[in-house]
Amino acid sequence: MRAYAFGAAGLLLAGCASMPDHGEIREVKASQGVDSQVRVFGVPPADKAGPADIVDGFLEAMTSDDPQLQTARKYLTEEAAKNWKPGSAVTVLSAGIDRFSVGNEKDAPGPRWKMTGKKLATVDERSAYQPEPAGERYEEYLQLVQENKQWRIATPPSGLVLSESDFQRIYMPVNKYYFAGGGLVADPVYVRQRSDPDSRMDPTTQTVQSLLAGPSKWLGPVVTSSFPTGTGLREGTKSLAFDGQNVLKVPLNDKVDNVAQPQCERMAAQLMYTVQDLTSSRMSRVDLLRSDRSSLCSVTDATAATIAHRPGSPEYQYYIDSESRFVRMKLDVASEDQQYRPEQVPGPLSPSAGNPGAKVGSAAVSYDEKRAAVVSEDGQGLYLVNLTTAGPMPAPVLSSKGAKPNGLGAPSWDAAGDVWVADQDPQNPALYRVPGGTGAPQKIDVAGLGGGRITALKASPDGVRIALLVQSGNSKKLYIGRIERPEGKGDAAPVSVRELRPAAPQMASVTALSWAPRGRLLVVGRENGGVVQARYMLADGSMVAASLPGATGLDAVAATEDEKKPVVAHSDDDGIVWLPPGAQWRTVAPGGRAPVYPG
Repeated sequence: MRAYAFGAAGLLLAGCASMPDHGEIREVKASQGVDSQVRVFGVPPADKAGPADIVDGFLEAMTSDDPQLQTARKYLTEEAAKNWKPGSAVTVLSAGIDRFSVGNEKDAPGPRWKMTGKKLATVDERSAYQPEPAGERYEEYLQLVQENKQWRIATPPSGLVLSESDFQRIYMPVNKYYFAGGGLVADPVYVRQRSDPDSRMDPTTQTVQSLLAGPSKWLGPVVTSSFPTGTGLREGTKSLAFDGQNVLKVPLNDKVDNVAQPQCERMAAQLMYTVQDLTSSRMSRVDLLRSDRSSLCSVTDATAATIAHRPGSPEYQYYIDSESRFVRMKLDVASEDQQYRPEQVPGPLSPSAGNPGAKVGSAAVSYDEKRAAVVSEDGQGLYLVNLTTAGPMPAPVLSSKGAKPNGLGAPSWDAAGDVWVADQDPQNPALYRVPGGTGAPQKIDVAGLGGGRITALKASPDGVRIALLVQSGNSKKLYIGRIERPEGKGDAAPVSVRELRPAAPQMASVTALSWAPRGRLLVVGRENGGVVQARYMLADGSMVAASLPGATGLDAVAATEDEKKPVVAHSDDDGIVWLPPGAQWRTVAPGGRAPVYPG
């Protein structure tokens, strides 16, 4: 049972599905194919409706765009309607809900119905998305009773239960931002798309409330918020909105009344980065207000960028040429000159008088583009090279006994200046970190890795997450781990990777990966029964709708935080290719491979 509202026309269509109330299993279908601009409203229960219609009507009403779910509550007893807290959690199922009657138990006040389905994910009370293990089942029971001679549900589910298609229609992903290592870190959450100012359910207000409530449980151990504990919106604030100059004014409660200017500016920077994606134009300023509505502080977009310490835009894109030399190329994608001109990276890797240069298997470049971490062509040695000083190749800082292709994998730099690399030796697989790109390699404890072997990795630009491609048997799965660094104990302190979570659970196999703007991953892989393609994933494992056009046959990919820079990839047919924003793929280096940006 649903009613759909199409834009301002106010056209209503109502549909009612009647299902028998005996034990036959029936699936309550999701609203697949419903346009995201269409608003869906539940239909109230009919007079004297049977148990099956009450159950089906309630399950349909849960998919309503009404944020308070008032229609869904009409299917519940008065006590259940008052106590039901659907906002406490959302269970996302891969398809519709199977529901069937299990009959009347002895001394039960009415029929009992069972709901089952295949779990895809859960969204917790802090709006954080958590993928479920493959094959995880959902199961809950609805107890029906008669109230005022009408069948009603006395035991609703603990939270909302939605199919994947309904979830994607009702909710949208946004990033909250918190501090780690001096810079801002994206913490993805989901908020309702629809506006309801009277209940603070518009996306901007929801997102700000979620930011003030604190980081997700998974990211919480490695980030901090500049907002004092207990900070909330000023009492009586119904909604937040941008003014005509794209300024957001945020009145806060008395917890912030005595905050010093530097801390206030950090708070405002968190807010600006958090709500930026919710406006179609560039935000110009965030104004924070005290509980008496006097000005606390203001931050412009330029000031917020300075506080955020985001990685700068790269000057070069790097790859390995047909002679296994490490080269770089200027990123002038606006030029109409299609003759791209690679050059050897300077320093010991470049051939010169008396120096044959080095043949490279894989490589990574620091964010300041002054150093490189390279793995030898045979995969057995990791070298840390200064790109600003000529001279002979240094000695390797780490060696592997594994034979190619089971030696050292491609390295990665993080924003803290550490180098990460995996030894794929089947006899002694391990993850290593080189502190500051200069210290002695440390073997890293990876909790939850089991017997898996890391075959590829990429540290996030913020330095608090690492993406790991893990092989177990013939299966390769992508995970994201949280990098935990003991505070105030220096580079020698033991660093660990904790709480691995699926990063691409929808994909049957993953071929390549890169971090992308706004805390996303760009993943090359194949879904069950599908073809290999490149898709964006959020760091929580949920899939963003966008995929790269024409991205077939790729086996390596690289992106950068600067969205004006092209995505770079490798194709067996074309070599190194670029995808500039709003343009088509260009072949730029037919013999090249292993493209990377700094990081």
